[in-house]
Amino acid sequence: MGKALIIGAGGVAGVVVHKCCQVPDVFEEICIASRTVSKCDALKEKLDGGRTKIQTAQVDADNVEELVELINKFQPDIVINVALPYQDLTIMDACLATGVDYVDTANYEPLDEAKFEYSWQWAYRERFEKAGITALLGSGFDPGVTGVFSAHALKHHFDEIHTIDIVDANAGDHGYPFATNFNPEINIREITANGSYFENGEFIETEPLSIKRVYDLPEIGPKDVYLLHHEELESLALNITGIKKIRFWMTFSENYLNHLKVLENIGMTSIEPIIFEGKEIVPLQFLKAILPDPSSLGPRTVGKTNIGCIFQGIKDGEEKTYYVYNVCDHQECYAEVGSQAISYTTGVPAMIGAMLVMTGKWKNPGVHNIEEFNPDPFMEALNKYGLPWQESFNPELID
Repeated sequence: MGKALIIGAGGVAGVVVHKCCQVPDVFEEICIASRTVSKCDALKEKLDGGRTKIQTAQVDADNVEELVELINKFQPDIVINVALPYQDLTIMDACLATGVDYVDTANYEPLDEAKFEYSWQWAYRERFEKAGITALLGSGFDPGVTGVFSAHALKHHFDEIHTIDIVDANAGDHGYPFATNFNPEINIREITANGSYFENGEFIETEPLSIKRVYDLPEIGPKDVYLLHHEELESLALNITGIKKIRFWMTFSENYLNHLKVLENIGMTSIEPIIFEGKEIVPLQFLKAILPDPSSLGPRTVGKTNIGCIFQGIKDGEEKTYYVYNVCDHQECYAEVGSQAISYTTGVPAMIGAMLVMTGKWKNPGVHNIEEFNPDPFMEALNKYGLPWQESFNPELID
């Protein structure tokens, strides 16, 4: 079918590479590119020899000229961006310059400001449309599968959806006193930012982690869930018919939050540069350097994740509730691809989104969020490629 350029070489990229190699009829050739080419070479060494041909390259994803040069050299049909969110715009610029389709898993945020929203990427819509290329934004799990779940619910179960509660639960245990399951810098910026939810046409901001509930999740049990701001709230508020309220909830243990509060109190989560021994450093980037690498957590993480969406709305004039979710086992993910479930649940949807664009099922020039596409082929692929979904028509609701 074609060629994919995968930018990034962290835990999620490792899953994407594994999954692309499981679909060689679509991904005939891939190139893994990163600033640290040794990480790309290590992935190639693990997976080389199959039907998918693999090559590696060094690239600075902040540098549009380098990206354009690499794209022109490799001639991919699509670029799968699993680098840092700060690099979304440079990679989109390179795709525009070369006329190549684009997929990512998280929206852009500036390096010097803990603020993530779609406005910067939505500003590319007209240019991508004129260039005849597709940008698929947010093809991870959340955002990503949560948007597909919402499109699926609206297409098959509701005439109008009035409320969506997205619940992201991780009941895994890696045995460390404190570690993050994905990039510590991105994770901590997200959690320490103000929360928000959408209600009756406006976003209501809340203090960080100030709203807590307890929710009993299938196969995991009761967990503390905290309200956060999350990027899919912004696009779902526009794209889901009749929506009145959307909230995003994530689980955290008391131990995790106690460690985070201490780090915050002593300034280690700050993104304001300081001078240390004559050099300028960012405390949060230093903290990232000394915390366990999330890609190393796979062999020691046990337990499961449960991520899903609880819907309330109207069907044929009657009130209706619906819950669709995926449960993923950390050790089963590690046995398959050498990664814990957090990277797995992001990397699998990235491959599926790229596959649907490459095969033409989701080819649509412009810049689009995932819930704008037909959810059916994606839902089918989730079951086929390792993230089977389950559903309930009488779920417990969050007050």
